[in-house]
Amino acid sequence: MSDSSDGEAAVPRPRRESRIGRRIRAIRNIFRARLRAYFFTGVLVTAPAAITIWLAWEVIGFFDNQVRGLIPPHYDIADWVPFRVPGFGLLLFILAMMLIGAFTANLAGRYIVSLGERILAAMPVVRSVYGAMKQIFETVLAQKSDAFRQVVLIEYPRRGMWALGFVSGVTEGEIQNLTEDEVLNVFLPTTPNPTSGYLLFVPRRDVIVLGMTVEEGIKMVVSGGIVTPPDRRPKDVQAIPLTGSRDTLERSLEDEQAARHRREQTERMLEEDRADSEVR
Repeated sequence: MSDSSDGEAAVPRPRRESRIGRRIRAIRNIFRARLRAYFFTGVLVTAPAAITIWLAWEVIGFFDNQVRGLIPPHYDIADWVPFRVPGFGLLLFILAMMLIGAFTANLAGRYIVSLGERILAAMPVVRSVYGAMKQIFETVLAQKSDAFRQVVLIEYPRRGMWALGFVSGVTEGEIQNLTEDEVLNVFLPTTPNPTSGYLLFVPRRDVIVLGMTVEEGIKMVVSGGIVTPPDRRPKDVQAIPLTGSRDTLERSLEDEQAARHRREQTERMLEEDRADSEVR
C-alpha cells in the first residue's frame, strides 16, 4: 500500500494556467501576428517599387555602357561634368532611332535600305534570319495591326478547361485553306514566363474575346492568376454566362456527328472508287 501511495504521489499534477498567464500569452500572440502583418505589408509596399527601380536602372545602365563605347572621347559628357549622368546613353539611342527613321523616309534613305536588303538577301543564312525578324517587327509595330491586342479565352487542353491566350493574327495560307472554319492564330503563353508558349490555330467561333487589356492579361499570366483584373461589363451582362457545360456538351456532340458524317462520306467515296476500278 505504501509503494502504491508513494508512486501516485510522485506523479506531478498538471498546473492550472492563471488568468494573468493566459492574458500574457494572448497579448504575445497578438504582438507576433501584428509584427508579421507589418513585415508582409512592408514587403508588399516596397518590393514592387524596388524591383521596378532596379530594372529601370539596369536598362539605363545597359544603354549607357553600350552607347558610351561608340562616343568619341572628346564628345563624352563625362568629360564635361564631374559626375555620371544616368540616361544619357538611352537618350542618344532614342535620338539615333528618330534620325534613322527620318532619314529612311526620303528617297535616298529608301534606296540605301533597299540596297542593304538586296545584299542581305544574297547571304544564305543571314537572309532567313533577317526576313523573319523584319516580318515579325512589321507585324507587331504596324499601327493597324491587331497582333497581340486581343486577349481571348479558349478551351484548352480539353473541353471544359479554359486557357488565356493572345490573338496574333488571322490564319492565312495553307492552314486556312485546309480548314472549313475561319481560323485565328492564338499564342498560348506559359506561367510564369509568358515569352514561351504554344501557337494554336483555333476556329473563330470557339474563341471568346475578353474585355481586359493585353497588359492585364500578361499580369494575370505572370502572377499565376493571383492578379485578376476586374470585370468592366455591365452587371446585367455579367449575370449571363457566354458558355457552360451544357453548351460544351452540345458542341461536342455536334463535332462528333460532323466527324462521323465526314468519315461516312469518305468511306462511301472510297467504295465508289474501288467499284469503278473493278469495273474497269
